Amino acid sequence: MNVLQTALPGVIVIETTPLSDHRGAFARLYCERELAAVIGDRRIVQINHSRTAAAGAMRGMHYQRPPHAEMKLVRCLKGRVWDVAVDLRAGSPTFLQWHAEELSPGNARMMVIPEGCAHGFQVLEADSELLYLHTTFYAPEAEGGVSCNEPHLGISWPLPVTDLSQRDSSHPPMTADFPGIVV
Repeated sequence: MNVLQTALPGVIVIETTPLSDHRGAFARLYCERELAAVIGDRRIVQINHSRTAAAGAMRGMHYQRPPHAEMKLVRCLKGRVWDVAVDLRAGSPTFLQWHAEELSPGNARMMVIPEGCAHGFQVLEADSELLYLHTTFYAPEAEGGVSCNEPHLGISWPLPVTDLSQRDSSHPPMTADFPGIVV
């Protein structure tokens, strides 16, 4: 596993190298020992899987507020997605900046989204599937979100947004005095 830092502190890309032969391929998806510097004393407590049918569909931008703030490790198992992390951490030098990576089985990349960052993705290929590893249990009372088209963020989506859930389309606009999340 190769750990790559991004311009956003704590937002990390993990590269893996699948082993392939005439039978197919094998890849390590997670290794506590190799990712110890990334994970620290956190532990994976929940693993989720999503499948999104249509290219252009959007999921996000989601986060959990403290004391339920979570780190997510996200990997694409099928298809292709444009995976985005937005820094919402109060006082961060990269506050309101975003980082995106294309994730696919072919590039074998995983993105790490730390506590205090919102996460979302756009499907680039129909029937894409993601695997999420979470360091905190889901707590509906702590969930938050920002619009994928929030002007204060200026996220560049590769495709027009064609499908958005009711929840994701109802996030309130971000005000100019948004203080950020204290983690």
